[in-house]
Amino acid sequence: MPQNKKESLIYTVLMCFVMVLWMSMYNVALHMGGFSAESVREGWMGFPLAYICALCLDWFVVSGPAKAAAFRFFADRDSSPSRKVIAVSCCMVVPMVIFMSLYGGLEMCIVTGQWRLLPLVWLTNIPKNFVMALPFQLLVAGPVVRTVFRRAFPVGTIV
Repeated sequence: MPQNKKESLIYTVLMCFVMVLWMSMYNVALHMGGFSAESVREGWMGFPLAYICALCLDWFVVSGPAKAAAFRFFADRDSSPSRKVIAVSCCMVVPMVIFMSLYGGLEMCIVTGQWRLLPLVWLTNIPKNFVMALPFQLLVAGPVVRTVFRRAFPVGTIV
């Protein structure tokens, strides 16, 4: 887990990159009927704006309340590191899925012009994204990003 604000920013940049890239590819593949060279290209083209949006949401909107909820309801400062990681990860995924599913719905409406479908698209995107984002966060992105982060930045090297 990051130990200070600078570490948190670097960690957030890395985690958002991994999560948004994967979820972009996943969502495009869902809408295009499967993974293909075309779906990967489309996912990559939409990635930069989605990444900036997710990074801003994570840093300025979601992170504080999510960590507060994690440490209020699921873990405390004396909990094991794995319990803290799982609590914070779960509390981050839920609001990020809600917000980024809205982002995906807005993106679809901009492309198609079918704004009346926004509520339906948003609400149907949430469970589809949640069932992918939570396991991916807990089993793949979280462990990989934490490992890479700590190897690149050992504890105490960023002050």
